[in-house]
Amino acid sequence: MTRRLAFICPLGALALLACGGSPSEPPAAGDSLRLQLVASGLSSPVYLSAPPGDTERLFIVEQAGRIRIVPHGQQQPLATPFLDISNRVLSGGEEGLLSVAFHPGYATNHYFYVDYTHSSAASDTVYTVIERYTVSADSNIADSATHKLILRITQPQPVSLYPNHKGGLVMFGPDGMFYIGMGDGGSGGDPQNRAQNPDSLLGKLLRIDVDGGDPYAIPTGNPFKNGGGAPEIWALGLRNPWRYAFDAPSGLLYIADVGQNTWEEVDVEPMNTAGLNYGWRIMEGAHCYNPNPCSSSGLVLPAVEYDHSNGDCAVIGGFVYRGTRSPSLAGQYFYSDLCGGWLRSFTFAGGGVATRTLWTPNISLSSPTSFGQDANGELYVLSGNGTVYRIAQ
Repeated sequence: MTRRLAFICPLGALALLACGGSPSEPPAAGDSLRLQLVASGLSSPVYLSAPPGDTERLFIVEQAGRIRIVPHGQQQPLATPFLDISNRVLSGGEEGLLSVAFHPGYATNHYFYVDYTHSSAASDTVYTVIERYTVSADSNIADSATHKLILRITQPQPVSLYPNHKGGLVMFGPDGMFYIGMGDGGSGGDPQNRAQNPDSLLGKLLRIDVDGGDPYAIPTGNPFKNGGGAPEIWALGLRNPWRYAFDAPSGLLYIADVGQNTWEEVDVEPMNTAGLNYGWRIMEGAHCYNPNPCSSSGLVLPAVEYDHSNGDCAVIGGFVYRGTRSPSLAGQYFYSDLCGGWLRSFTFAGGGVATRTLWTPNISLSSPTSFGQDANGELYVLSGNGTVYRIAQ
């Protein structure tokens, strides 16, 4: 996700406009935006979601290993966590409980899935763990004893040299398949070139079918299902896809991939295209990294990129707005930066960026860690200071 702690940078006047152009073309100055406080008193919130059709609750992931429920109209989470697996979670830096995904059939099967990092005390080995849980008879409390291991991925060792780039987002796509974002495992520059290695699950977007097998099956369409690489892989060449998003109305997949020293990027491609290579470590953004010079043939170049010249450090990807509260925001993909604290969006049409906007929120955004989406398609932005805001205009 990140490389260093964030700082607060006041946001200035903002923008709409800018058609086409290069991926690094800056947004123009434009419109105001309201950030409405919906939750506070949280500890290091890193993700927000809600079960399909559940419009009365927000489920907020805390990095240390808890999922908290904030009922509609309240700003404080319920006293008892929905899930507390802090005793299983290795937390700190870029590690921890990093996301939750509710099964499309949650209303009947009560399944949800989590992504977290775990350390084996015996071997000092760190794993990315994907588990399934089931809610208890109390809809506000999960049954932690129901944990079922779906996938465990060994992270590079030793931990002292490879503490970062864990990815962390799990999500069901519009196709009903289960997606897992995996970082390259570190350290700087992907020294083992794992992101380009088709036999490694690191530096990839994975796609599995959690309903078709025990614990999962390989879906039809995965590029290496019949050989040539790990069958779970859907896309490769990613450094640290901390957040990605599917936009069903447009059929597009947005991946915000955290960069190395200079460039942050957002990639946009059709969600049903398998085997895409997003370029890392050959390229960082639209620029050669290793080797340099390089060939970009066969690589996906970013739709949007920006550099670190203004103190930015790590892109925080969001979602395309499809809610109903702010119809003027429809079709805007929102994103931010951990260190920059600004709020930007762009629209994508005809195979390219159509408009770019730098918004002026009513308050300064401190250390944004993630975006979230509720059951109505409304968007939220989470702050490292323990607050959650709804985006509105």
